[in-house]
Amino acid sequence: MRMFEIDPAFTATSEGLGDLALSHVRLQGDARFPWIVLIPRIVGARELEDLAPGERDVLMDEILRAGAAVRAIGEAMGRPAAKLNVGQLGNVTAQLHVHVIGRRSDDAAWPAPVWGFGAAEAYPPKAWAAAQASARMALGL
Repeated sequence: MRMFEIDPAFTATSEGLGDLALSHVRLQGDARFPWIVLIPRIVGARELEDLAPGERDVLMDEILRAGAAVRAIGEAMGRPAAKLNVGQLGNVTAQLHVHVIGRRSDDAAWPAPVWGFGAAEAYPPKAWAAAQASARMALGL
């Protein structure tokens, strides 16, 4: 039996915050955007259709919770999210995952998608800690 593993692409660009009922939660390490990645802990899942109907319902709830966490990160950074972008692409990293990203009309990529736009900017240490704490609190982790 195979065990659930996180694709190394995620560990290179984000930090784990904890686990919800279905998904492992990661904070993307790009200070330009408050950004959470949800990775359902289902071995071999690549598409939403790989989830059972009940799991899909749980994932939708977790997406909404991640949205609240993204908004909490934006507030903590003094840059509240005006819009939430939710994406499940998987073109580069096939493992099923969902991005929840806070956007503002004055952010670095607006109004274009964030993928492939410039280079990620590291959070300053205090801001990184504040982003993590805000996200964990909003997610109940």
